[in-house]
Amino acid sequence: MEEWFAALTLFEKIYWSVALIGSVILVILLILTLVGGDAEDFDGGDVDADIDGDTGIGFQFLSFKNLMGFFTIFGWSGIACLDAGLSKAPTVLISMICGLLMMLAMAALFYYLGKMQSSGTLKLKNALNQIGEVYLTMGASRSRIGKVSVTVQGTLRELEALTDEENDLVLGNVVRVKEVTANGILIVELLNK
Repeated sequence: MEEWFAALTLFEKIYWSVALIGSVILVILLILTLVGGDAEDFDGGDVDADIDGDTGIGFQFLSFKNLMGFFTIFGWSGIACLDAGLSKAPTVLISMICGLLMMLAMAALFYYLGKMQSSGTLKLKNALNQIGEVYLTMGASRSRIGKVSVTVQGTLRELEALTDEENDLVLGNVVRVKEVTANGILIVELLNK
């Protein structure tokens, strides 16, 4: 291996070094990403904090992962150009373009994957017109808060509710959510009157 590396020109050694080192680091980053390791610590330390109204970091062209993707593809495409017999100028140009395209592809991939992430925030407006079942008795004419079991955003939830019905709604009554108050209490009506 040493003989092979020693026989290379300086230009070829640079491309091989960049390709191999970039590949090793990129593979480590990908493995850490897949197993849930925080590979972003290589950036100098990101601060993870939940902030209300945070919509994410957006499109990130320049990140450590993208740079490693650039160096990996830069190196391997340069080696391919040299093996094809191209001179230094076209090799550098082609490998730079390939590296930049890789950075763009990775940035777009992580951007769109981040957009698929759910915030997990419950939006009570999504409960409107949902069918549920009384879980805790609620008083007639909004006299006593009860609870209903209703599916909101794909999850069965037990939420506080009131009714405008003339009679109490008891365990097992089937109801429909007709309104959501400003303070997050559901207003329900008996489905089978």
